[in-house]
Amino acid sequence: MAIAIDEIVKNGGQCVVEAGTGTGKTFAYLVPALINQKKVIISTGSKALQEQLYHRDLPNLVKALEKGRKTALLKGRANYLCTYRLNQHVAHVPTDDPDVMHQLAMVAKFATETQTGDLADCVGIEEDAKVLPYVSSTADNCLGKECPDFAECYIRKARLKAMDADLVVINHHLFFADMAVKDSGFAELMPTADTYVFDEAHQVNEIASDYFGESISTKQLNDLVNDIRVIYLSDMPDMLQLGKTLNKLATSIADLRLVFGGDGARGDWREALKDKVICEALHRVIGNLDFLYKVLKLCLDRSDKIEHPFERVMAFKGLMERAFDVAQTGYSYWFETTRRFVTIHITPLDVSNRFREIIKKTEAGFVFTSATLSVDNRLEHFNSSLGLEPDFHKIVDSPFDYQKQALLCLPRYLPETKDELMPHSLVKVAKSVINAAQGRTFLLFTSYRVMHLVYEGISTATEYPVFMQGQSSKRIILEQFIRHGNAVLLGTASFWEGVDVRGDALSCVVIDKLPFTSPDDPLLQAKMKDAELSGKEPFDDIQLPQAVIALKQGVGRLIRDRADKGVLIICDNRLVTRKYGETFIKSLPPMTRTRDLEKALKFLENIDKHET
Repeated sequence: MAIAIDEIVKNGGQCVVEAGTGTGKTFAYLVPALINQKKVIISTGSKALQEQLYHRDLPNLVKALEKGRKTALLKGRANYLCTYRLNQHVAHVPTDDPDVMHQLAMVAKFATETQTGDLADCVGIEEDAKVLPYVSSTADNCLGKECPDFAECYIRKARLKAMDADLVVINHHLFFADMAVKDSGFAELMPTADTYVFDEAHQVNEIASDYFGESISTKQLNDLVNDIRVIYLSDMPDMLQLGKTLNKLATSIADLRLVFGGDGARGDWREALKDKVICEALHRVIGNLDFLYKVLKLCLDRSDKIEHPFERVMAFKGLMERAFDVAQTGYSYWFETTRRFVTIHITPLDVSNRFREIIKKTEAGFVFTSATLSVDNRLEHFNSSLGLEPDFHKIVDSPFDYQKQALLCLPRYLPETKDELMPHSLVKVAKSVINAAQGRTFLLFTSYRVMHLVYEGISTATEYPVFMQGQSSKRIILEQFIRHGNAVLLGTASFWEGVDVRGDALSCVVIDKLPFTSPDDPLLQAKMKDAELSGKEPFDDIQLPQAVIALKQGVGRLIRDRADKGVLIICDNRLVTRKYGETFIKSLPPMTRTRDLEKALKFLENIDKHET
């Protein structure tokens, strides 16, 4: 793998490698990146992996190779402290939320100590902290060279350092944000390189779809209101009409979220537009944005800070109006609600042509790697989704001895996955597994509802500590899980990948069912309809490959090291009863298999006695 990547770094081209857990894929691309005199950008799937790479793997290798190459870490702008916005909000806090007040004080203290301005280093501020929009900038509200703090700007310093470095570690979101900015003719966010390496490359297609599409959210609109309110309070508190207009807009934004009901969900936007109440709520927001635009026009000569938000009001109004235009083919029109916000998305169904264009334009070498790229031991699905024509492609198996290290159990006598008795059966399986493994268990779910039901069933019925996604940030929950050494963790989608627990803290992974995307997911429906029109088989070409890769990610949590041992339990009869079950099983590591839960429990009870 390293030799193939070295060839790409030297001479350009495309390389796609699926590298199983434990192959050392990180070193396989870092070594060629460090020993050649070329500029290399490494893009990872998450900020956590970015930090691990930059703070742990890279320094070790630089030291071992004795190469004096300059390295830099570059994140998206939301990760950096904006001192201008911090000072504005400390002086004119437009909130009576005690959490935000407390967090502002923590960030203000951090501002006096930091060299990099990276908010990940601010102790006590999690990645979903309420204070973040107040102390970081967005492309919409950054003042650029007009900012009084421009000379000391942390994001500017980070970009200058990246321009000067030989090797830069970024993430996929930043890569595509940069491509979107370059498309619009503005200055880029990151330097250009001779070679781009994408680790966790299985995520690239989905992230590309987001960036090649358009979206507007009530969160963006709320941030706009907050930004203008700060200018109003600090520069023109006598402009009472502006205050009233902002209140009116804030109310209509909150009302728009409320018409979608309480729970987080995804839905078809075309269907939503048939609802008169939703359309009226949308028109109210557009009308209030329009009125705000007129009021701001009168304020332009009162403060030079107004010009930027004035332009944003027009841009957001345009996007809100664009949401009514759903006639274009080749796109999925869908919406997504969280507890506090609603986002309207217009997403392209196929990104292969656009991505192929990017590769052509950059004239650089491209490397794609992940532990989960293949379906049924073939890489065609991945290659075609991004329009790749690799000069080198290979599947490198994991060096672990899965036959000895792991047992795969598909328990008999379970109800069908949709049966209302299924959560009850999962609780039963979970209790016996947790006792046999002495805690040390991940329970991975495809739905929040079932996760909560199982949590209720086991949290008071076991002596071991039980953690559930949502109780705290992902990082804190994982730290607690590892620290206890005998804990149980329940999680959904985000815990299926990018979680690395080695050694004795994890002995068993239980998966409730095959991770097929919900059939009423609007993005999936649109992709399937599109595949049908192109004469493809929607289930085989869209649903099945997505589910296989998601399952491989979940399974990959179990064995992370040559000394690890463990049991994987999948509670879904379809692995045995449906023809496509073979495709899933063929894509999994070659573990010893059983349908007898008792055997799995015995394996877990004896795990500490097994010779490593």
